[in-house]
Amino acid sequence: MFDISKASYPRDMIGHGRNPPAAKWPGGANIAVQFVVNYEEGGENCILHGDQASEAFLSEIVGAAPWPGQRHMNMESIYEYGARAGFWRLWRMFTERKMDVTVYGVATALARSPEQLAAMKEADWEIATHGLKWIDYRDTPIEQERADLLEAIRIHKKLTGERPLGWYLGRCSENTLKLVMEEGGFEYYADSYADDLPYWVADGERKQLVVPYTLDSNDMRFATPQGFNSGDQFFSYLKDSFDVLYAEGAAGSPKMLSIGLHCRLVGRPGRAASLARFLDYVQSHDKVWVAKRIDIARHWAKIHPAGA
Repeated sequence: MFDISKASYPRDMIGHGRNPPAAKWPGGANIAVQFVVNYEEGGENCILHGDQASEAFLSEIVGAAPWPGQRHMNMESIYEYGARAGFWRLWRMFTERKMDVTVYGVATALARSPEQLAAMKEADWEIATHGLKWIDYRDTPIEQERADLLEAIRIHKKLTGERPLGWYLGRCSENTLKLVMEEGGFEYYADSYADDLPYWVADGERKQLVVPYTLDSNDMRFATPQGFNSGDQFFSYLKDSFDVLYAEGAAGSPKMLSIGLHCRLVGRPGRAASLARFLDYVQSHDKVWVAKRIDIARHWAKIHPAGA
């Protein structure tokens, strides 16, 4: 028999409901815009990293298959482009405009890119953790995922001088949120796409702030079927997203817009041009808060504390 009681169903289909809480962004902003640069290059699936097969995800080779026991040299060089060239194009683009960025940094990737890491710190970008390795955790035993989480924190702290305060794994498992809450040191969790505003989740006495991320306002759609085929499509989608949320904010219900970027994807010249146009479009508006993800998390926790 179908059970309609809320207690029997772990998902939340209500969220903030018809009337979301007032975001009260700093300066009375109509919208909070948050740019994420994913740094995964050097942490992807590769037999050099002890993985069973080559990487197959988010590259120019749409529909690629893993190569068990072999190096995929084309795939490796696509990821290398992101580290060697794409990163620096994005770094210049944001630093020249003095726009804040959050990095989702894979711990082993950061360890292999000391110059890029130094540049992130020089620019005062937030560096959140993107896990130990850029791999799929869906079938990983919980003990192994726990160990990898703790190792990611250890490496991150050794490299940056401080533990990460934000978490985004990306290819997570059903255990990921539980493990993050169990560890207890993260100010926000981002493995969710469930809302336009932050929200709290609870597990017994534990409370965790979730700052949702995005898979639609994301350059990954350059590398997926029925995704973006040109920079113009990317710009148009970002502009429409911004315009709708800006108008909602002007009408009294401000939201946040997350934008996901990858060095090896939008870091290519033909795509970078569209991102540059969008950055200039954002800066042409007033009452916009371009923020690091940690700043959004701390603002929300202050204005809307857990249990309030």
